Amino acid sequence: MIHIKSIIAVWLALAVLLAAASALAGSGNTDTLKRRTGSGDPVAGKEKSQICQGCHGVDGNSTDELIPKLAGQYDEYILKQMRNYQAGTRSHELMNGMAAPLSDKDLADISAYFADQAIMKGNGSTPNEIGKKIYLKGNISEMVMTCAYCHGNTGKGLDPSTAMYPVVGGQHKAYLLKQLIDFRGDDRLNSPNVIMNRILRSLSDSELEALAEYISVQ
Repeated sequence: MIHIKSIIAVWLALAVLLAAASALAGSGNTDTLKRRTGSGDPVAGKEKSQICQGCHGVDGNSTDELIPKLAGQYDEYILKQMRNYQAGTRSHELMNGMAAPLSDKDLADISAYFADQAIMKGNGSTPNEIGKKIYLKGNISEMVMTCAYCHGNTGKGLDPSTAMYPVVGGQHKAYLLKQLIDFRGDDRLNSPNVIMNRILRSLSDSELEALAEYISVQ
């Protein structure tokens, strides 16, 4: 069970940051949503990311369900994850070593390249209704905050100013489910203020699977 005061405090902290972004997303401001590439050079990043493309796909759309899509992801989010791998605050049997030798410029360019690709998308199949309810409405009785509040109504993010909350709509279900389970079990701790860990603790295995399925088809 998530402590009610803790969740309320997190909600209040997020409200100011996300209010403007929510308004923009709700008004359909696609120009704002397209500004994802930051200061890196996507042209240079295409060359530098060739080793990354072997797993994540030339256009950032991986074919392995356990390897995340990066296409259209916020560059700042990709950059943060790579720095977390370098620092060891996020762990993966391959990614820690892959990230280690990269300079800040390399990281910025690679992140910009994947951010510049057409945004990831799901197959558009019928959404999981249980997952949809959790994603869009949360669970008030358990103080579980709606996912859409941070990730946008379709999971495509809100605005580059809130890039700490990534694009998730259209991501592979298997990858999403593993991350949700890792956050819930505190095996992954690198979300802002460990918000993901707080939110997911009260969700069951079946609810996490439903949520991952719903997000993946967006």
